[in-house]
Amino acid sequence: MNRPNAGDEVKAWAAGAAAGMNQGTALIPYALLRYYRTLGLSGNDCMLLIHLIGFQQVEFKAFPSLEELQHVTGASAESIAMALQRLMKKGLLGIDEHVDHERGIQFERYNLSGVYEELGRCLAEDSRSGNSESAGTPGERSTLVPSAPSHRSFTPASNVSSPVQEERNLFSIFEKEFGRPLSPMELETISGWVDQDRYPDELILLALKEAVFAGKVHFRYIDRILLEWSRNRVRTAQDAKAYTQKFRNIGRS
Repeated sequence: MNRPNAGDEVKAWAAGAAAGMNQGTALIPYALLRYYRTLGLSGNDCMLLIHLIGFQQVEFKAFPSLEELQHVTGASAESIAMALQRLMKKGLLGIDEHVDHERGIQFERYNLSGVYEELGRCLAEDSRSGNSESAGTPGERSTLVPSAPSHRSFTPASNVSSPVQEERNLFSIFEKEFGRPLSPMELETISGWVDQDRYPDELILLALKEAVFAGKVHFRYIDRILLEWSRNRVRTAQDAKAYTQKFRNIGRS
């Protein structure tokens, strides 16, 4: 029996490896690689998005854990959580809640439609400015020609605004009280209190204090406190203290 030579063995191994990689391939939009800096993203942010795409397409994990993202990126849980929060603040990433009514469970998934929409705008801007040749058209290869710099402007990281800094301080205080890093969902909840509900920082911290006082340190309880205060027109820390004291006095009587 003739033994295969070394060249044939290498070819066979390469063919097998190629077939395996083909079965586990994630489709990454070239526009993401081309325009991530235009969107004000770092290389680490871009890589994180690529991993999220890979988890969804290849491993069918719509909401990978921080531990899983740590394993593939080598970054700390805190830095990943902050990167996810930056992407959410920019509107490039979202978290959708879904309910499986048949099994009666609720689950989350990362929504990447924001980044795809922004990349679409980048392609449209290049097309209007005559740089569409550099990106190529679907199903067609083209020589990559560097395009003119985008006219979009972004705030440098060194000039972080005070509201963002205050929000990061909130994250730190909550993490210290909970004794662990916050999850992306928890970070988004705090951001929602600040950006959407417009709760003052001092009110959020008082709600956290009330939750600790009641021995119910979890986000749903804190959210209920803030909602109750909002319904009763509690706007400031003084209002909250007066409102809380009033009900404590009623409870003693």
